[in-house]
Amino acid sequence: MRHLQFSLIQIRLSRFTLWHTEVDEWEIAPRFSDLLANTGVQFLKDRVKVLQPSDHLGVNGSNASTHGGTVHLESGLHIEYDWLVLALGAEAKLDVVPGATEFAIPFSTLEDARKVNNRLTILERKTFGKDYQISVAIVGCGYSGVELAATVAERLQNRGIVRAINVDTMICPTAPPGNREAALKVLSSRKVELLLGYFVNCIRKASESESSNTPKGLDFEKYILELQPAERGMQSKIIEADLVLWTVGSKPPLPHLEYSDVPFVIPLNARGQAETDETLRVKGHPRIFSLGDSSALRDSNGRILPATAQVAFQQADFTGWNLWAAINGRPLLPFRFQNLGEMMTLGRNDAAISPSFVDGLTLEGPVGHAARKIAYLMRLPTDEHRLKVGISWFTKSAIDSVSLLQSTLSKVLSGSTSRSD
Repeated sequence: MRHLQFSLIQIRLSRFTLWHTEVDEWEIAPRFSDLLANTGVQFLKDRVKVLQPSDHLGVNGSNASTHGGTVHLESGLHIEYDWLVLALGAEAKLDVVPGATEFAIPFSTLEDARKVNNRLTILERKTFGKDYQISVAIVGCGYSGVELAATVAERLQNRGIVRAINVDTMICPTAPPGNREAALKVLSSRKVELLLGYFVNCIRKASESESSNTPKGLDFEKYILELQPAERGMQSKIIEADLVLWTVGSKPPLPHLEYSDVPFVIPLNARGQAETDETLRVKGHPRIFSLGDSSALRDSNGRILPATAQVAFQQADFTGWNLWAAINGRPLLPFRFQNLGEMMTLGRNDAAISPSFVDGLTLEGPVGHAARKIAYLMRLPTDEHRLKVGISWFTKSAIDSVSLLQSTLSKVLSGSTSRSD
């Protein structure tokens, strides 16, 4: 009997909380080799070049096909599979605005987070002790853009200016009102400038005359963003930035996984997502499942489900069950998304959570931060990793508490000494 072979194609995502030492990289972006060390899962670090399914109905196979297809990797390795799960995530879409690909840094992968952190560190070092404020422009005010703006502003404090640009006239338009209000409160307290109702027309390098306000001795590049109003009655704007961060637009990489001379047989929508039935099985491909950003599953009202981590987590559970059911000839379960609420991080000790089971409730500030960390801990991939991260976070919290107590006592004692003198 031939062993069943599964191929899971996946891109690891990251969180940017590692910037301010709240968490370590291994906690939020563990290596697959570590997570799978005590399992029978074989992990390959490679890039997929071509996907060649052979189970598509009426073309090269039938529903009873005993072979799913072949995945061709860039290393030259060919992997034959019986069942395939597409969990490719999404790539940043920068080519929609001239200059964005060259001068903006996207924010979707661990490597992106490292680039942003390194760039900020360089700017901080070069401007240290100088009368200069670092200017950061963030394009997009969805969840990612707002979280990024709050975190960068907290890090720079009075050493920088953060501007967030959004084509919509409000931030996080799909967020619960409580989360949006909590975010606005934090952004206002950190003096983040919101440029709402504008889209970026182009990004270019600043000329020497345009960078005349830069003090001598600062040799880093500056960029110009030309903004156009999305509605009538508003004036266009030109802003200058030392760092441009891009959080809008994404595209699944599925359209690239094809032969140039063979029609791609996986049905894709206009966004490049695989069309699936309600069991998350790709239409016309009984041996391929797709989830997360790679999936174009629609809800009962015909709307495509949002590309959020919450949806992907729930789809992963259903996909695992339906794989087992398909292999064993059992009925597959239709996916039903259950909205458990939404949460966002707004800095080292700030967050906002709106649970769906209590209408109108929003946990914010330190309470929301603690609740978010607990929820995040529960979502980590394995029990062993959850235990390690939980111990690490508890230890850090204890150290921070002791440091805060020592600082408070020092202030009290110094105040008492001053009064006695």
